[in-house]
Amino acid sequence: MSMPLTVARFLMPAISLIGCGAAKGVGANLKVYGAKKALIVTDKGLSKAGVASTIKKYIEDAGVQAAIFDGAEPNPTDQNVAAGLKAYNENGCDSIVSLGGGSSHDCGKAVGILATNGGRIHDYQGFDTVTKPMPPFVAINTTAGTGSEVTPAAVITNTQNHVKMVVWSINVSANVAINDPELMVGMPPPLTAATGMDALTHAVEAYVSLGHNPKADALALQAIKMIAKYLRKAVANGQNIEARTGMAYAEYLAGEAFSSAGLGIAHSLAHQPGSFIGLPHGVCNAIFLPLVCEFNMNACLERYAEVAAAMGEKICGLTPREAALKGIDAIRTLSADIGIPSGLAELGMKVEDIPNMAEWAMKEVCTPTNPRNTTLKDMIAIYNKAM
Repeated sequence: MSMPLTVARFLMPAISLIGCGAAKGVGANLKVYGAKKALIVTDKGLSKAGVASTIKKYIEDAGVQAAIFDGAEPNPTDQNVAAGLKAYNENGCDSIVSLGGGSSHDCGKAVGILATNGGRIHDYQGFDTVTKPMPPFVAINTTAGTGSEVTPAAVITNTQNHVKMVVWSINVSANVAINDPELMVGMPPPLTAATGMDALTHAVEAYVSLGHNPKADALALQAIKMIAKYLRKAVANGQNIEARTGMAYAEYLAGEAFSSAGLGIAHSLAHQPGSFIGLPHGVCNAIFLPLVCEFNMNACLERYAEVAAAMGEKICGLTPREAALKGIDAIRTLSADIGIPSGLAELGMKVEDIPNMAEWAMKEVCTPTNPRNTTLKDMIAIYNKAM
């Protein structure tokens, strides 16, 4: 095993709760941090379904007040953040609970950044730009994919240029991360599939990243094994609590892995269709992942062979290249089995979109840790293959 050349860095919530009924502990954990009134940042779907009201009751039963802001949209924007900050201030809040998937967590984190640091979220794009901690922050996850409840990052779309801004800082980690599989049983199959493939992309990219390290490796490989075991079952039957629990652990482990090791160009490429034309992030990742694995393969054949083994493939007697290719085929098969679209064209992306997206992908924070050096020509070629 080759060792990374950089010092490994690990950022994660101080407290993590995983398991059925874990969400009931939200109020008690807010009290630990001295919270008096929390803003629940969520989306309209969870609000209409009554999930936000249930969480509000859990909080109030513990003696903490709460208000609901349900303006977090898919691929949340700077405008969503501004509206959330207004709700935070008008309701006299001193803490935040994000409820949902990555969109709610990212929106909540951005509100928290501005609540204590001021300015606009645009001011904080990049690494270690947030100098003051957020207010007490609890992230309650309702999907099994983004890992945003455990990462020190927020991704917000700039509505002026439609580019995703990534804010990454020690001060952007939640104090408490909660993964309650009972909140995930209502996810429809397409969302279960997309978020699950997002988690797989996190794990695979972290494992081959230039920032890989032994701890992140262990987390990533276990996440891959669990996704290979449980994702099909979770898509097939959302009420399967064993599969939901397995995926909750898998996405959590993958989130911790890439928080330390970083990611690669599958994410750089996927972020652009998400921000420019609103395509689902997990679906884009699923389409790009096998293509990027093929592109990167010669840079780290042995690691991709180990990914194949984690996917459950029999690699005994195979060369590293043969094993790596078998693992990539396994990723494609998993995507097909759970109904992921085969290309971007059927989702509405056009060939004329590619040059601009490729230029922005080159500037992404995920690109430098990709295991193979990448040019603009490479990005364009992968976009074309993904169509």
